[in-house]
Amino acid sequence: MCVGLDTDIARLPDGFSKDYRGIIDFNREIVNATKDYAVAYKLNTAFYEQLGKDGWKALEKTRDLLPSDVLSIADAKRGDIGNTSKMYAKAFFETLNFDAVTVAPYMGIDSVEPFLEFNNKYTIVLGLTSNKGSQNFQTNPLYKPSLYKTVLHTVKGWGSIDNLMFVVGATKADSLKEIREIIPDHFLLIPGVGAQGGNATEVCENGKNSNGGLLINSSRGIIYASSEKNFADVARQKAKEIALETKPHTQHL
Repeated sequence: MCVGLDTDIARLPDGFSKDYRGIIDFNREIVNATKDYAVAYKLNTAFYEQLGKDGWKALEKTRDLLPSDVLSIADAKRGDIGNTSKMYAKAFFETLNFDAVTVAPYMGIDSVEPFLEFNNKYTIVLGLTSNKGSQNFQTNPLYKPSLYKTVLHTVKGWGSIDNLMFVVGATKADSLKEIREIIPDHFLLIPGVGAQGGNATEVCENGKNSNGGLLINSSRGIIYASSEKNFADVARQKAKEIALETKPHTQHL
């Protein structure tokens, strides 16, 4: 299970300062409450970047809060031409020392390959996403096969199971069996369980492989499960529920 730290100042519980320090303090409470059940944490960088230089402080400090034995993911969805992608990769893999970063493949190999050049890091490529707009391109019936399938077929050859993962939204669980025919051995990052309506059990039943092969993320469903003083205890309970739901099917990276 992966906990998404999409921390919004406007949703911080009472008692936390409404600035980057409050974000750090809140994230510390969430991490301490959920670390017994999480094998990964995913930081959506937009929630930090929107604060400017203070947001980058919060991003860096939150990265430092994470246990050393979990996978740290920068959910940045970067994707640009080669020299720019190389700088993005250096920013997240070297400067901020994340273990993984999400990447958009629309510009092709130029936008993905620079990330794959880093040792002991994961590049997580967008495959099939949960948002409504995914039907515009990813599953548009004008493309046969579906564009997302072309992406999976093509990108899997650029790396290996040791440095390449794919994003598949939890609300697309009914497509996971077909996806597994294309990429049977890669780990999949599965966002969308909880607030977006994805079901962890359904995801596991359709998407597991012989090694589990799934990293199931919940963000708002855990960190905003309560806005009361007991928010950390409630977050811990929500994390435990998802972990127990996925435990029979998944293994650690």
